[in-house]
Amino acid sequence: MKLSKNNLEQRIDHVYDVIIVGGGAGGLSAAIYLQRYRLSCLVIEKGKGRSFWMQDVTNYMGLQPHTPGRNVLQQGQEHALAVGADYLRGFVEDVTDEEDLFNVKVKIGKQNSIYSVFRSKYLIAASGIIDNLPCLEDMQNVYDYAGYNLHVCLICDGYEMADKQCGLFVGSEGAINTAFVLNWFTPYITVFTNAQVNVGESMRQKLKDHGYRLIEAPIQNFGHNHEMTGVELADGSTVELQTGLVAMGSIYHDGYLRGIELKRSGNNLVTDAMRRTSHERIFAVGDIKEGINQVSIAVADGTLAATAIWREIRQASPPRRWEENLIGAVL
Repeated sequence: MKLSKNNLEQRIDHVYDVIIVGGGAGGLSAAIYLQRYRLSCLVIEKGKGRSFWMQDVTNYMGLQPHTPGRNVLQQGQEHALAVGADYLRGFVEDVTDEEDLFNVKVKIGKQNSIYSVFRSKYLIAASGIIDNLPCLEDMQNVYDYAGYNLHVCLICDGYEMADKQCGLFVGSEGAINTAFVLNWFTPYITVFTNAQVNVGESMRQKLKDHGYRLIEAPIQNFGHNHEMTGVELADGSTVELQTGLVAMGSIYHDGYLRGIELKRSGNNLVTDAMRRTSHERIFAVGDIKEGINQVSIAVADGTLAATAIWREIRQASPPRRWEENLIGAVL
């Protein structure tokens, strides 16, 4: 059921087997499998996650080459609802562990917001990350390019940048090292710091030794109509480009878990092979966990987590018997 302010009362007292925080590829995959395992789940999605901004999903088997990420998510949501999942647009503010159950506090609606608490036996963190983007005066200009030919994932989209004039947009000196992986796909690299990074002499020399340009002037805009042809600088000059890669770090959407002690590697949650965290009833899937950030990986993560939860619930439940046959045998 699709939940909203108008029908929450139908579910507010229900104890779900699993609440999934995040309705991206990993969360929706988990929901579909949980429901097919005849368990109950609620997906809580805040909206406009990383997958939503992908304009072309070009590396997932079976999809048409230019399938927008939002289409993938819409189809996944419809699939989850069709097998009986509950789905709510809202923002998870806090999760508390009450021994046997989780209490999940959700803010619903940006205006005239209401707050509700939902309960579940297990929790799947699928809330993901969002990439930091170059900070320009006109941020809409950045959004117009992000997900088209301004990429955020080298592993996903290196192929799309092959042998093209590529801008690498960095937020730290360390991120400049991305250039020395990007060069597997293209050697035509220009590094942009947008006047935000102090670059040491050693790094300057390394770039020079590889023939890569370093542009430290502020960026004015990325152009027009989504198709990058060059970056205009604040001084009015233009650096010609055909594509770009942003390497400025990410924001992790996991504030709701900060009250629960979980093992981390940097900002990522550490999980076992079935995506269980250091808390026995919390699983993590997709970009929020340690590992490679890929749609295909997130979908598999959701499958693994759902299967692990089903196995535990099944093993703890009494077997179902064919009572009519048992009665007949006695008679």
